[in-house]
Amino acid sequence: MTPRGRTTGRLNVEGAQLHYEVSGQGPAIVFAHGLGGNHMSWWQQVGHLRAAYTCVTFAHRGFAPSSVEQPHPDPHRYADDVAALIDHLGLDRVCLVGQSMGGWTVVEYCVRHPRRVRGLVLSATVGSVDPDRIAGLEPAALAAWQRSAETAVAQCRSQQVHPAAGLRMAREQPALHLLYQHIDEQARDLDKDVLRGRLRAMRVRTPADIAATGIPLLLVSPREDIVIPPPALHALARAVPGSRLIELEQAGHSPYFERAQAFNRCLGEFLQDLDRHS
Repeated sequence: MTPRGRTTGRLNVEGAQLHYEVSGQGPAIVFAHGLGGNHMSWWQQVGHLRAAYTCVTFAHRGFAPSSVEQPHPDPHRYADDVAALIDHLGLDRVCLVGQSMGGWTVVEYCVRHPRRVRGLVLSATVGSVDPDRIAGLEPAALAAWQRSAETAVAQCRSQQVHPAAGLRMAREQPALHLLYQHIDEQARDLDKDVLRGRLRAMRVRTPADIAATGIPLLLVSPREDIVIPPPALHALARAVPGSRLIELEQAGHSPYFERAQAFNRCLGEFLQDLDRHS
């Protein structure tokens, strides 16, 4: 099947303009990027999937080339922005893929609009779920991860390596790490510390909120994540009946970027299962 061409656009939403791109044809997938990304982050997924799926990428408000009129973007609006984009494009039931910060966006959308979502993928994130409210998340495992992560983050900063990329990506795939840095720098004017604080304040959901949607859930957990604790993803998978967890070896916080082939294989299998049961 020959995919349809790529189109771009800008959508006016309350207080901002969203840049978005649409590629391919078939059932729709909407990708929500993390704090270090924008719509370009998903180039390896779009190129792989657009022959069989309509791939929608966008830049969250405050992340170039989208705009925001206030000094600091409000992540409470992210799910509403995605809802407006889905309505604007006239999409039917979609699969949502959220990476890190994008997990907040897609979890909130699913809770508000469960009938409009046919599948949910959380990559290196539990989104707006409060880790303290995930039963089975062992404090000892979390504390051990925290100690290890703090050491690794300090090493990254001392070597000018982006923590969301990680030392392995910088060492094994330096060109890819450089591209990650270039994409991250598109939002150089954004105060990410303020945004992180607002995201932490939004952690009010429980696993029961996701389970109640009835949406099939895939969690992708990179073993070497030093940003979001893998034990939280494992505990969330156990707490949401019917969910599946894929652990990616030798991958840091951004597996869709660092280990695209393995990530795409997991995502493709999940999508095929959705297609069979739709």
